[in-house]
Amino acid sequence: MKIPHVMLIPYPAQGHVIPLMELALHLVNYGCKVTFVNTQFIHERVIKALSLTDNIQEIIQMVSIPDGLESSDDRSDLGKEIESVSAVMPGELMALIALINSSEKKMGVKKVAFWPQAALLALLLKIPNLIDDGIIDSDDMPAVNTKEHGWNCFSDELTGKITFKLGVQIIKPVKSADRMICNSSNWLESGTFASFPELIPVGPLLASNRLGKSVGNFWKEDSGCLAWLDQHPPNSENIIEDVNNAYPMGFNERVHHQGRIVSWAPQKKVLSHPSVACFISHCGWSSTIEGISNGIPFLCWPYFTDQLFDGSYICDYLKIGLGFNKDDSGIIRGAKKLRTNWNNFWATKDLEKGYWILKQRFKIVLEKEGARMRISMIS
Repeated sequence: MKIPHVMLIPYPAQGHVIPLMELALHLVNYGCKVTFVNTQFIHERVIKALSLTDNIQEIIQMVSIPDGLESSDDRSDLGKEIESVSAVMPGELMALIALINSSEKKMGVKKVAFWPQAALLALLLKIPNLIDDGIIDSDDMPAVNTKEHGWNCFSDELTGKITFKLGVQIIKPVKSADRMICNSSNWLESGTFASFPELIPVGPLLASNRLGKSVGNFWKEDSGCLAWLDQHPPNSENIIEDVNNAYPMGFNERVHHQGRIVSWAPQKKVLSHPSVACFISHCGWSSTIEGISNGIPFLCWPYFTDQLFDGSYICDYLKIGLGFNKDDSGIIRGAKKLRTNWNNFWATKDLEKGYWILKQRFKIVLEKEGARMRISMIS
């Protein structure tokens, strides 16, 4: 029997590379040959972050293609990155798989579109309907605020237009794919999968669901924070995601007794630590399912794209978190009020029980909907 060969190509961002790498490992276990394609910039960082004990390059063919940007270019400029990637990567991919790309139907090669969250994909699939008919809410799906669409969250109008254009461009090949799969499960997004039966749940794809460590990181993990957490009582510390280095001189020294700042934490291990009481998160989908799987309450601080939608899902639909309220200038004020709201939130009688139920559901999903069975649905 011929061994299936799968090529995986993530969007060039940390939150997309890690879950797709998890899918790659499941495909390898399923008996597939896997080629994983990153941009050269990301490829170098992923390889560098691998430990000496990792055998990823022995079981997965890791290759790279240019993204059209120089190493000195600012990749935080989302608009510039999107334009460059959209212009350069398709041609580079054609050079890499010219024969397959030019005659895929003749050769019987299947195309599968991978999307982190089902509800956002459903939204993008229905953009023409949203424009024509307005927004339709479902009892089993979180409501969509038009101000929180991924392309409406930028202060720079040009970046917003570029992001919307990218969404429209991406959805065209997604619609033509043979399968559409999502890093989610039926119970996490029951309303979405009921309304869009063509979407196949293959998640949650987490390193904790298999034997092994997380792979696909752009930086080496600093495990020193775990020893620090070991010194503190249960439910006493908060984990803050995406902390940068923009702090005043001497800040780290002044607060070292109150917290621990690391460059890149082993997030899954930190979230499962008994000392962690709260997850202050930007609400990317991977972080969302990691937090839910560990029964951790959220303080939501989304920035853009799906993070805004995920934040609403956490706070308004699952009701397992609170959001920060920003003023017109984007500043969060009123720490005292936030503390009061948080205390009231925790005073809810059934909150802890609700977290326990969510955590147990994760375990049931993984037992009943094993990755091997779910991946078999794609073939």
